[in-house]
Amino acid sequence: MAPIGPHYGFGLYVHWPYCSKICPYCDFNVYAAKDRDTAPLVAAIRADIERHGDLLPDHPPLDSLFFGGGTPSLLTCAQIEDVVETALVVFGFKPDAEITLEANPNDILRSDLPGWQVAGINRVSIGVQSLNDDALQFLGRDHDSVNALTALSMAQRHFDNHSIDLIYARPGQSAADWQQELSTALALGAPHLSLYELTIAERTVFGMRAARGELVAMTDDAQADLYETTQEVCDAAGLPAYEISNHASAARYQSVHNHIYWNSGDWIGVGPGAHGRLTIDGQRLATEAARRPVDYISAPTAPPSTLSPAETALELLAMGLRPASGFDLRRYSSLAGAAPAPATLREFRESGHLAQTQDHIALTAQGRLLADHIVMQLMV
Repeated sequence: MAPIGPHYGFGLYVHWPYCSKICPYCDFNVYAAKDRDTAPLVAAIRADIERHGDLLPDHPPLDSLFFGGGTPSLLTCAQIEDVVETALVVFGFKPDAEITLEANPNDILRSDLPGWQVAGINRVSIGVQSLNDDALQFLGRDHDSVNALTALSMAQRHFDNHSIDLIYARPGQSAADWQQELSTALALGAPHLSLYELTIAERTVFGMRAARGELVAMTDDAQADLYETTQEVCDAAGLPAYEISNHASAARYQSVHNHIYWNSGDWIGVGPGAHGRLTIDGQRLATEAARRPVDYISAPTAPPSTLSPAETALELLAMGLRPASGFDLRRYSSLAGAAPAPATLREFRESGHLAQTQDHIALTAQGRLLADHIVMQLMV
């Protein structure tokens, strides 16, 4: 079997770039929603899906469709249904396909959740980000903790498969504060949590504030302490990490779509700025859509670029070590031409950072703290 390709999963990512409010930490390709006519962008996304259908006539039905952003919960039910229907006609869905919508709490409060279900959504990922009002204000969110809790309760009545996003390692956040906030979130009963450490990117509002000395990021050691606290609290609550930043109460609640990324499957990326990875005639292709909506509407994507075997091997290694399940090293060796140095593997096994059974490797909980470092050392 080929080491990469759609037999490891086939997904469709739809990037919706508009937000009612752009958060100061956000480094994604987003734009203010304002009072825009969104019909041309929806039409362009549907046409892009159809174009990929011509490019990929031999690909299997979709395992997943993920509406991300931006804020895709700003889409109307009719627009969501149109995109889902286009994907169904062009590629089809496997019987148990996962169709996820990222949603902000305030959008849930004013949206037609049964309409989302009719449109095809069967999983929602809720951008709660914090249950602390001061933190929500700091993060620039347009909801408070009461709205977040109300939205979660509404979502739970319609979607058994749902996830909560939280951001931690905020400046000045103590381990005790985070433990309390995380415990409160776990008590709400969501079967999936995505828990992200705050990243201060250069091009964001936070990045500019940090450059002026107005905001000081948490130290790496302090972040590591909070990460370890996260693992302990989630393990005790029955939501162990199945990936560096993701926790689930059972295998059926793990993100099918994200597993495609981690397993080096194939995924189509449509919408402004979306990235994709496709395998055609044994070649690994990288696609990137035009970033500005107006450009995407007129010319969605440039010709795909071909990744070298070494580039593909690096992606496989970096992504394959993210999930707790790890991956088969023989896939890496077939691309790179050789396995990682036995001495390096032995070093990380003996230090407790890596678990290995014959050709299968996985990071330990301790190893996930040093994931990027370990990947680079294994590539040497």
